[in-house]
Amino acid sequence: MEKLEIFLVVAPGLEEVAAAEAREQGFAKARVVVGGVVCRGAWSEVWRANLVLRIPGRVLVRLASFRAMSFRALETGLDAVDWAAVLVPGQPVRAEAATKHSKLYHAGAVKGRLEEALGRAGAVVDPEGLRVLVRIEENRCVVSVDSSGEALHRRGFKTAVNAAPLRETMAAGLLRAAGYAGREAVMDPMCGSGTFCIEAAEIAAGLAPGRGRRFAFEGFPGFDAEGFAALKARPSVARGEGPIIGSDRDAGAVKMSRENAERAGVDCRFEEASVSALERPDCAPGLVICNPPYGSRIGSKGPLFGLYGSFGKVMKERFEGWRVAMVTSDEKLARATGLPWEPPGPHVAHGGLKVRLWMAQM
Repeated sequence: MEKLEIFLVVAPGLEEVAAAEAREQGFAKARVVVGGVVCRGAWSEVWRANLVLRIPGRVLVRLASFRAMSFRALETGLDAVDWAAVLVPGQPVRAEAATKHSKLYHAGAVKGRLEEALGRAGAVVDPEGLRVLVRIEENRCVVSVDSSGEALHRRGFKTAVNAAPLRETMAAGLLRAAGYAGREAVMDPMCGSGTFCIEAAEIAAGLAPGRGRRFAFEGFPGFDAEGFAALKARPSVARGEGPIIGSDRDAGAVKMSRENAERAGVDCRFEEASVSALERPDCAPGLVICNPPYGSRIGSKGPLFGLYGSFGKVMKERFEGWRVAMVTSDEKLARATGLPWEPPGPHVAHGGLKVRLWMAQM
């Protein structure tokens, strides 16, 4: 069966953990490249990547690659693409184009040629349609289709969010970077809408992140609905033993988290509590992970030094043996905890900021 090049779009800074996840899920030759992770497989592997991988934001399929030193070469190459593999007659499509260090430097003109080629293939241009992408770099044209549709952080369960929410894909990547594999207790003392807890609980329960949503590839001509249904019906393998606990001083956030977890069908416990009131659970040591406010995200950071200091004091006094993982964009706030941080992880793009994961062993 033909092996397709599958490109997993990943938030900058999470490429290594995304590649490790892909290899763990059976994409054996997954490797990091600029912008994400690349692997190969049949169309069934495209379906599976969308269904089971937690960290990528989208799954693109490379349809063609060719040199394009002129618009004539571009048009010839585009017309040679096997559009019938992904387009049905009248298919709504959205063309996108980017160029870099190439003779064809005008992205708008490249996009126009792509729209014309798609029209000849029987598609209809629509801003809400299937995304088809052309990227020309160093005169090499790569044509891709977005097999995901909506971005993969939209799992289909979390309808309520708080201010500056953490995307599920990012939360999954940070959990993995913090060493979480689904087998230990997890606490988030500033849980917001419950993203860390819900992702951790799904990992512990062995649930596929894409189990509750639809994907663009389900509209492709060769899609095997029965085969995909069988893939989705594979039994989950639970790994977790420790509890998943979230807390927040905001009663509205706690209610939101409970409702989101209920929709996802996972077992989490959420409590209304301030950081200073946090108590160690009666279980083996696990992971405390949180995404506290950074100041630049919701306002002045001055008052936050007290919050970070209180968090650090509680960790040192009550959580001996636990690992602590904290996300922040500000090193001074991280240092204000007084925790024995290891060197922080790589910068990760989040909402226009660059955040890092800070880790400490209590």
